Amino acid sequence: MILTQCAVCATELGLTLGKKCGRCSTRYCGAECQVQHWKEGGHDKLCKKIKKAGGAEQYNANTKYAEAVAVAVEKCADDTKGQTCYICTQALHWKTKEGLVRGCSCRGTAGFAHVSCLAEQAKILFAEAEENNLDNKVLDERWRRWDTCSLCEQDYHGVVRGALAWACWKTYLGRPETNQVRNMTMSILGNGLFKAGHLEDALSVYESRLSLVRRNGKSEVAILVAQSNISSTYEVLGRYDEAVLIKRDVYFGRLRLGGEEHEETLRAANNYASSLARLQRFGEARSLVRRTMPLVRRVLGEGHRLTLKMRWLYAQTIYADPAATLDDLRKAVTTLEDVERTARRVLGGAHPLTVDIEAEIRDARTILVRKTIS
Repeated sequence: MILTQCAVCATELGLTLGKKCGRCSTRYCGAECQVQHWKEGGHDKLCKKIKKAGGAEQYNANTKYAEAVAVAVEKCADDTKGQTCYICTQALHWKTKEGLVRGCSCRGTAGFAHVSCLAEQAKILFAEAEENNLDNKVLDERWRRWDTCSLCEQDYHGVVRGALAWACWKTYLGRPETNQVRNMTMSILGNGLFKAGHLEDALSVYESRLSLVRRNGKSEVAILVAQSNISSTYEVLGRYDEAVLIKRDVYFGRLRLGGEEHEETLRAANNYASSLARLQRFGEARSLVRRTMPLVRRVLGEGHRLTLKMRWLYAQTIYADPAATLDDLRKAVTTLEDVERTARRVLGGAHPLTVDIEAEIRDARTILVRKTIS
């Protein structure tokens, strides 16, 4: 995570508070902790090493990146046996000696790569776009290489997403905090940590980003993005009441700024409905999804992940409702089966979304059988 705490006592310092080591910029709540860290915490041995790396934040990012790559390579080891990187064409990276990963929706022999190769490719492509003053569309497309596969054009997921997030953060963290790229990098890092299952770390990054965009007078859209990320993390952490309030505000904010057919409004509607369903407010959730689902299908298409998620959510609000009839349950199962077929065709059978929908089908069928017997 981003270093926002005292290195000794973990007191929260935000992005600006506290005292820094004059050599390496390691942060402390005060002189007492700084002295203790030097005398007892081993900082006297690490200080020069941290400075050489570029400071405490850079040293931390480099360390976290190396750890994340090792985890990703180990996780993908069975899947990548006998394969080569589609970028450098080698099995082992020539410099880091790291193994291969694959964390997208590529199938067969496609999509195997080294995290270092993916990161270097993304870095070069984006640097070229910046240096040549290319338009925002090209900049956005090249920036997506940090979280999206260039072959299958689907998001990276799991530990591979997490490793690439650390690669992105260590690449751009040295830019000024008012720099737009650094701001986007914080979003990449938070999302990567979230997808890799490091929820508390993700929340820390999201909260830091919200503080940053507010302090720097960023647009309302930037604030809504930061709030949306926080609310999603709250929900996964079980803080449902807090999550639904933020998601409601984000949805109506998006509706006011972009209109009902804007992709981010549609995404916010799905997030809000999901929180309502989580709190068993099935009628409210179903009503919102019914209004929004035709727009999602028309604007984004049947194979878009948001369309799949919203149809999945709609089925969930039906079968999980205690008031559901047999006909309702049959409709829910049929809907889920159709969504699973589309997800398998578009994303592949190993994608987390496809796997989760399959599990949901089993749950819905169990409830249908139980209801039929009773």
